[in-house]
Amino acid sequence: MPNPKRKISKARRDKRRTHFKLHPVTPTECPRCHEMRLPHHACPHCGYYRDREVIRVEEI
Repeated sequence: MPNPKRKISKARRDKRRTHFKLHPVTPTECPRCHEMRLPHHACPHCGYYRDREVIRVEEI
């Protein structure tokens, strides 16, 4: 089995990991109620996802 000849330095390791990070999630506008919601999630305000009601939202 081939093994590395030298230890990879912290600087070289961290340079490789510069793109390995989380990006902030951009909220999108719900086409039904025009409130902001997370992409690929049901709207917490109206309960619809892709023109179908998937969550019952009780009005207060």
